[in-house]
Amino acid sequence: MSLPPILTTTEQIKGFAAELEKYPVIAVDLEADSMHNYQEQVCLLQFSTPDSTVLIDPLVGADLSLLKPVLANSQIRKIFHAADYDIRCLARDFDIEINGLFDTMISCQFLGEERFGLADVLRKYFGVELDKQYQRADWSKRPLSEPMIRYAAEDTSYLHELVENLEAQLIEKGRLEWVQEECVLLEKVRFIVRQGAMFLRFKGAGTLGRRQLAVLENLLHWRDAEAQRRNCPLYMVLANKTLLTLASEMPQGDDQLTRINGLSSRLTDRYGKKILAAVAPALDLTEAELPVYPRAERRVKDPQVEKRVIRLKEWRKQVAADLELDPGVLINNALLEDLARKHPRTTADFDTIDLLKNWQRKVLGEGILQALL
Repeated sequence: MSLPPILTTTEQIKGFAAELEKYPVIAVDLEADSMHNYQEQVCLLQFSTPDSTVLIDPLVGADLSLLKPVLANSQIRKIFHAADYDIRCLARDFDIEINGLFDTMISCQFLGEERFGLADVLRKYFGVELDKQYQRADWSKRPLSEPMIRYAAEDTSYLHELVENLEAQLIEKGRLEWVQEECVLLEKVRFIVRQGAMFLRFKGAGTLGRRQLAVLENLLHWRDAEAQRRNCPLYMVLANKTLLTLASEMPQGDDQLTRINGLSSRLTDRYGKKILAAVAPALDLTEAELPVYPRAERRVKDPQVEKRVIRLKEWRKQVAADLELDPGVLINNALLEDLARKHPRTTADFDTIDLLKNWQRKVLGEGILQALL
């Protein structure tokens, strides 16, 4: 197979966008560099029509806004596999909106596939072996190697044929509408820009005391600045687990640093002084100056609600087995708990259940009500 062309100029993209408008279905994917740089970015776009595959290099300054009309056109189906991250990245980096989505990973989940990663799916349906080493490759480096270009092209070149197979199965099982509704909802996902203290977004922060939180906040700011300086992901400076241990132990000297699990002698030599410099100011704060971890008001346990959750889970287990689906794909725990708390008695009461999707209401509604009796 010859290598696909890589478009690098605004003029090329303009012509390609016009070409895409002629097709009722296109397959799309992207590669990013989140494993290698501080600020992740889209490094490559892949498009496959029924006739050919074309790659676009967004790192050379071409105007990708020319793609916005065709990608926003809901009359043209866009095939993705696991679209969530891609949709968020396209919106963040290029203000590109995806409409007309058909996600082959969601399709596989609703068909009961136990393994639904793209490599597994292509192996099952086409006997294709994707080289997984390129999933973690640095796609920001140029020039791209020939194997990387071939790998990127394979991500979309089989999706048209895959959709034909999956869609036929979905129709046979009466589940195509389920996937279509899920895809419409998925089109709206976006990255959330969070404000406030960094520790609020750090897993495990809620286990720390107030002074330990102050230490953690200082360490998070230091790590962020260091990662920016080195242009690398945060984990390549210090792992979260190590950072949490440092905040918990609040070391005040080299001898205490050497006892921190996860902090090797190499890391101690490189960052020891900076870590201690980040810890020290938090130790001098007054009680009034220490941060407070916000605690949500504890929900009072209701034995009746808990019993309803158990009944719903038993019901879900049986229905999922009958449909040969993962229970979490059928209906997730958050929705089960919401149903148990609000305790709908009639289908009209489902209007108060925001998490309940239309296909779930139609297919599972009567079963839910019976389980809640």
